[in-house]
Amino acid sequence: MFDPVEKLKEFIRHPSISTDSKALAGMKGAQEFVSDLLSSLGFKVEVVKTDLHPIILAERAGDPAWPHVIIYGHYDVQPADPVALWQTAPFEPEVRGNRLYGRGAADNKGPLMTHISAVARLLARRPDLPLRITFMIEGEEEMGSPSFPKFLTAYRDRLKQADFVFLSDTGIPSEDQIVLTCGLRGLVLCDVEVTGSTSDLHSGLHGGVLRNPIQAVSELCASLHTPEGRVNVPGFYDDVLDVEPWEREQLVKLGGNADKYREFLGIKAFHTAPGFSPFEAVRFQPTLEFNGIGGGYQGEGTKTVIPSKAFVKISCRLVPNQTPAKIRELLYRTIRERMPADVNYRIIDQHEGTPYIVVPPHRSNTPKDQSPVLARAFDAADTAIAEVFGKAPLYLREGGSVPIIADIKRELGLDSVMMGLFLPEDNLHAPNESFHLGVMEKGMKASELILERLAGK
Repeated sequence: MFDPVEKLKEFIRHPSISTDSKALAGMKGAQEFVSDLLSSLGFKVEVVKTDLHPIILAERAGDPAWPHVIIYGHYDVQPADPVALWQTAPFEPEVRGNRLYGRGAADNKGPLMTHISAVARLLARRPDLPLRITFMIEGEEEMGSPSFPKFLTAYRDRLKQADFVFLSDTGIPSEDQIVLTCGLRGLVLCDVEVTGSTSDLHSGLHGGVLRNPIQAVSELCASLHTPEGRVNVPGFYDDVLDVEPWEREQLVKLGGNADKYREFLGIKAFHTAPGFSPFEAVRFQPTLEFNGIGGGYQGEGTKTVIPSKAFVKISCRLVPNQTPAKIRELLYRTIRERMPADVNYRIIDQHEGTPYIVVPPHRSNTPKDQSPVLARAFDAADTAIAEVFGKAPLYLREGGSVPIIADIKRELGLDSVMMGLFLPEDNLHAPNESFHLGVMEKGMKASELILERLAGK
């Protein structure tokens, strides 16, 4: 049996940045590392070519009557920038205290290694385990999974025979409180580029005779929210799914200190939509955010110009039952109506994702067509997590997005059991990303128990 922490270190050393064309060697190294590891565990491994980065499909076959679980993960990571803020090199993993530091440690190499290690331990102990297991591991999650829908369509007949998907790409509030995520927000992203004059102009010679593109962008942005914090796009909230009473009860059990949360964020005050606490807002409400804005001179000192161009990057987080197509249409219509007529502009589509929700079988309003194996999986997760972590899991929606989960539901008809494993302190997508090794060890034990109980005696 291999050492999971040492294997995770080896995994992290591959700089698998899917968005960086200069990181192709790191992507290939990470893919081969995972493929070889799963092959060594007896899985039949297929590396599925895509237009960008391959998808790993590794199968443990068996009696068709056995339960069948797909374990999802991704081997790509975010860029390490700004590298100067890292205490140690991002792709030279280091253990400090009870944490392993390195890019991808928590997102998603650590959680993925948690499940691979759990399967390795379980099969070493029970080689005849009556459970079919398929690992489905992609290399494009951090760039919006552009190849994944086509892959799901091509492999639909094989994959839809499974009973559910098991993954850990969501968060938890503390080391001993696991959350089984039952909802994810969707996404709509776009860029808006505004052009005024044909080139930058002297602000003394020409100021006061034309609208500055920065002003046009700023006026547009200011119009997209009300002073109270609601998104000011007509129709934006029309399809928002009501929050179930049991969901609010679970959120109350989670607790949370608003003042500590505010201090953690480093802000003076919250700015949430009326009627929602900050903890409700990040889980149950849709958003519209500005992710980047620019135009004009950015260097040291001053340069008195009226810039020719300005831009803003916009993202919307969607909740059930909003759809990306409708929200994109409403947003674009609003931008067109509010853009000043004396500038030129273009709206550039970026990627999108559909929101997802699954109702755990022991909650109200459970769909009648849910898989009985899915119900067993939730039961197994509930009891295993309580045993290993000392607390029953909470069932909560998450503010983040994993768009492929909705793609899997749409293409394969499969729901997902999402066992969160990363903590707020893990610094996902930021410098000094890390993974708590105590959570990893308990996560392995819980995952092993879940799979064993799913298989039965």
